[in-house]
Amino acid sequence: MRGFGWGHEFGGGPWGRGGPRGRGRRGGRGGHRPNVRAALLALLLERPMHGYEMIQELESRTEGVWRPSPGSVYPTLQLLEDEGLITSQTGGGRKEFTLTDAGRAEAESAEGPTPWEAFGDDEVSQARDFKEAIVGIMHALRQVGFAGTDEQRSQALDVMNETRRKLYAILAEDA
Repeated sequence: MRGFGWGHEFGGGPWGRGGPRGRGRRGGRGGHRPNVRAALLALLLERPMHGYEMIQELESRTEGVWRPSPGSVYPTLQLLEDEGLITSQTGGGRKEFTLTDAGRAEAESAEGPTPWEAFGDDEVSQARDFKEAIVGIMHALRQVGFAGTDEQRSQALDVMNETRRKLYAILAEDA
């Protein structure tokens, strides 16, 4: 799953490979991926920031639903700098990015909601529910792994394998 901005261990990004409505398509609402470029320009319209700070801001503003990966943010920042839309200044071991006049004009001309505002309450709520369920399952697995008998661990493995099959069957329903 590419879900909910939990980082590389869950694939990063929102809904990704077939999220709740995507069914095999990439992206979130309406089958599209959030626009990293537009999001970075919109953030920099507010104030200068460094890359990691932008990632944290996007994750915070979407309540963890969207946490773009460094592999999408930093190349986009480099492209924006190459296009003359932003400049960077290194200080304190971090590169801080600032809009140029051209970048400010492009950011201000953007129509519609910012990329992070495109996530509806239902998506945020469902993402939160998924995350809570996964954390609960991980805690239960840890307990079975540490305190369970060999038979209990074997039963837990059967449950996990059956659950995986059922989850893939859900995705296959629309295929």
